[in-house]
Amino acid sequence: MRAVWALVIWVLLAASAQAWTEPARGSQTRSDLMSAVRPLVEWQLGAPVQFVVNELRVEGDVAYGALSPQRPGGAAIDLYSTPAYRRGALSFEELDGLRFHVLYQKSGSVWVAVQWSMGATDVWWAASEYCAIWRPVTPEVCQGL
Repeated sequence: MRAVWALVIWVLLAASAQAWTEPARGSQTRSDLMSAVRPLVEWQLGAPVQFVVNELRVEGDVAYGALSPQRPGGAAIDLYSTPAYRRGALSFEELDGLRFHVLYQKSGSVWVAVQWSMGATDVWWAASEYCAIWRPVTPEVCQGL
């Protein structure tokens, strides 16, 4: 009987440790999250873009996304033809790929991309000021903060 209770407690603790969910493909939430970040990505890389979702987590009014932009149909983005390159706004030698990391917050019924990065070489969102808000969707990087 103790083993059964131990298993029940372990399952409950494990479930509460990962309370976030991933919005299903085709869901309104997933579409809203992509729409929130798309203008920021297109400002850097040019339109149109679509995303390969590497990670997408939602819990309540906060969300985290790790997204790899590409051209429609899966074509790679030519960095040297992007608006950011033409503006001299980015040093592509310092980027670790094109992956975007995004911290979202819901404002009323609208998702907003509050913080984001392209090609991050570190886990910048593992900081106490971010963990205070986004811990529910980034618990593994917020341990001890």
